[in-house]
Amino acid sequence: MEVYNNEKEAFKVLEEKYKLLKHEIAKVIVGQDEVVQQLLISIFSNGHCLLVGVPGLAKTLMVNTLARALGLDFKRIQFTPDLMPSDIIGTEILEENRKFKFIPGPVFSNIVLADEINRTPPKTQAAMLEAMQERTVTVAGKEYVLDKPFFVLATQNPIEQEGTYPLPEAQLDRFMFNLVLDYPSFEQELDIVKETTGNKKSTIIEIVNGEEILYFQELIRKLPVADNVYRFAVKLVYSTRPSTKMANEYANKYLLWGAGPRASQFLIIAAKVHAAFNGKFSPDIEDVKAVAFAVLRHRIVKNYKAEADGLSIEDLISHFIQSVAV
Repeated sequence: MEVYNNEKEAFKVLEEKYKLLKHEIAKVIVGQDEVVQQLLISIFSNGHCLLVGVPGLAKTLMVNTLARALGLDFKRIQFTPDLMPSDIIGTEILEENRKFKFIPGPVFSNIVLADEINRTPPKTQAAMLEAMQERTVTVAGKEYVLDKPFFVLATQNPIEQEGTYPLPEAQLDRFMFNLVLDYPSFEQELDIVKETTGNKKSTIIEIVNGEEILYFQELIRKLPVADNVYRFAVKLVYSTRPSTKMANEYANKYLLWGAGPRASQFLIIAAKVHAAFNGKFSPDIEDVKAVAFAVLRHRIVKNYKAEADGLSIEDLISHFIQSVAV
């Protein structure tokens, strides 16, 4: 890995590598600029991501392209109703010498794409929990440490309800970001069709590697944060908690449950990365706002009044941000 003279130089290199990463991914993925940016923020924050979108929006291709540009090992797990925990974490087999040998599963990778994670029962979903939180896997009482860096990027189809198992709140909370992929614009879809119906093939260049990612993850944590930014992030999260002293009136009226402390932590670390990507040496309130939707979207639960009044999660988060800012 390249050695930098000082941290200021290293932050400048990170900013440049971020621009190069976006350029490489754009060779294959048309549009979805904000989603790509948020994915990269989660990677350099050492966080996991949940991608929500209808089929055909290139979620798998996006993650595969990202892994190649980052120089990381990539595995895909297709979650189905009959998938077993051992299909994810691995299993022990009895060899001819009557000794057990552990055969690692696909979770032993740098980037794991958990495709349609809500299609498998809770028992199998839970097999990902230890890997996501502790970066370890336990089989037959023995603990195996996963390679670093390690990221779970899971996809979820929002339109299918039959044969799906909603993720438990505890597992949802392990995901740093919840990113929503929308349909491309007409012009973007036109470009997609032109690019993908010929024989043109794009070559993705490796911009960073795993060792550099680990270095930048540690570097980003050294960024100083002003007290008013800390207070804004925590106030924003507190305002989503109904029936508490600092609850926003919308939280009391429209929410069953608010965000927990992990949301405050993720807001700050993600704001640090957002600031670093934009050449700043300290995050401000605007950086917190830029990542707030992705952090809070899956951590607040609406009640029936919100549904009746036609309020989306995004509407509520916008209100919380404006209220705290004022």
